Amino acid sequence: MIRKTILAAMMVALGVSAAWAQDPRVEISGTAGWTFSDGVNVGSIDDSPIQVGPKDAFSWGARLGFNLSPNVELGFLFGSQSTDLEATGVIDRSIPQTVYNYHGYFAYNFGDVDAAARPYVLAGLGATQYGSLNTAAGDIGGETQFSSTWAAGLKLFPGKNFGIRLEGRWTPTYVKTDPEGYWCDPYWGCYTVGDAEYSNQFELSGGIILRF
Repeated sequence: MIRKTILAAMMVALGVSAAWAQDPRVEISGTAGWTFSDGVNVGSIDDSPIQVGPKDAFSWGARLGFNLSPNVELGFLFGSQSTDLEATGVIDRSIPQTVYNYHGYFAYNFGDVDAAARPYVLAGLGATQYGSLNTAAGDIGGETQFSSTWAAGLKLFPGKNFGIRLEGRWTPTYVKTDPEGYWCDPYWGCYTVGDAEYSNQFELSGGIILRF
């Protein structure tokens, strides 16, 4: 009985492995959408706060994902937003700028691998690059900061190798920490505490998926 049970389990495992080996393992995606952006406070003049950040604008991206199992996906995504860096407050001014996103990601796809519709969630770590600025005083170099990215979406597959992606994605980018004062306790002593500021991107996008 034990031998028969082990043999049956091995046959099932081999069957599942063979079936999974025939399923698509690689997904290539292209997306386009609209990104809602915000900035950070950089100070104030005469008690009027000044905020600097990218404006809302069209965005596009590309993605390469590897399906490690029917539900687990690892990959890399790239995003680009051609926008204006906008300063609001005492003086309102904007300068053309491009924002780039580079993230490695982990995604979990719900449902069966051959389902026509597959919801998914995604989390990634990487960097956001704010491109250089061309000003009247000369070019100002860009800046790259650590960022994470978080998404939820839906994949629709009218065919085995072709699909449509609908996604909402949030990318918070660390910019700076403003000192808020001091905190003291008997064990650690006194130290400065701060308030971290993030520039946020909220993207709504759609695109196509090719599976191999």
